[in-house]
Amino acid sequence: MSKKTKLSKNQQRQIAKNRSKRLNTNITHASGRPEDTSSLGELIDGRVISRFGKQAIVETTSADRDQHKCYIRRTIKSVVCGDQVVFRPSTTLEERDRGIIEVVIDRKSELSRPDYYDGLKPIAANIDQIIVVGSIVPALSTHIIDRYLVACEHARISPIIVINKVELLTNEALVQVEKDLEVYTQIGYRVIMASCVSQAGLDELSSVLKDKVNVLVGQSGVGKSSLINQLLPDSQETVGEVSGNSGLGQHTTTAAKLIPFSLGGELIDSPGVREFGLWHLPVQDITQGFVELREYLGGCKFSDCTHRNDPGCLIREAVELNKINNERYQSYLKIVDSLEQNRPAYIKE
Repeated sequence: MSKKTKLSKNQQRQIAKNRSKRLNTNITHASGRPEDTSSLGELIDGRVISRFGKQAIVETTSADRDQHKCYIRRTIKSVVCGDQVVFRPSTTLEERDRGIIEVVIDRKSELSRPDYYDGLKPIAANIDQIIVVGSIVPALSTHIIDRYLVACEHARISPIIVINKVELLTNEALVQVEKDLEVYTQIGYRVIMASCVSQAGLDELSSVLKDKVNVLVGQSGVGKSSLINQLLPDSQETVGEVSGNSGLGQHTTTAAKLIPFSLGGELIDSPGVREFGLWHLPVQDITQGFVELREYLGGCKFSDCTHRNDPGCLIREAVELNKINNERYQSYLKIVDSLEQNRPAYIKE
């Protein structure tokens, strides 16, 4: 049998209030048609494993791990892959019948990205680890990696950097790339060089994914779906090609979905994004997102130091003394400069 949920007093009061409304009014659900509650079962725990439109697929947390298609209450602000929820499953086998997600449990972590038109949009919830995937093709961009790392630090979720498609490098070029990426290991990040062709790095990657809820992020075309197919052969993720015209990747994943990992834990494959916007963050959060800058913060001569050519700037001094990597510092400045330029007009002050 499915496990009954333990709700907080506030959640119990809200559900009781909703039930009272349904007894006295003609409530409609997200589909817009009148709701018939006769086909709904008792409240049980579940987890969202995929979200599409106004519906979601919810998997029970009991041993049977049954999956149910559910509508989402209009009163619920957001439902994303990885959410822990309380729902009422459909008790019939009719295709038209769906369960109802009644409550979303508070998230322990959340990865979001800004949308130029819709504001900040959550991608996935209750994540233990973010796998930042870059690749040799379409192009290895440490600046894009830096942007993802800032997002990880802001969300307070541990990142792992994976560089895919290393089979395309000569031995000499591989040595150079590894040298270029040493800056990340020096400041505490783990870097894995991987190949779906030669299988390089896949055992190491499997070991870091074990028993954690992981989300894969990265530009379109870096090979996230190919990596998942190697790690989980039964997942059958669609693999796209890199465009010959733009040199950019083709989107192959259209909605985030949670996939069980045979060694324990799960993977969340998220829709590819070509550039991870950070314009929703204040400059102070960008600075905090560069972990090697933190020890110098608060020590500059002026409290409003921009960390450029300001007199008495400790960060600029550390760059000149090679205590802070200059390329990372330039990447930091580039992100800060892009904030006002990319910020939508409707949220500019």
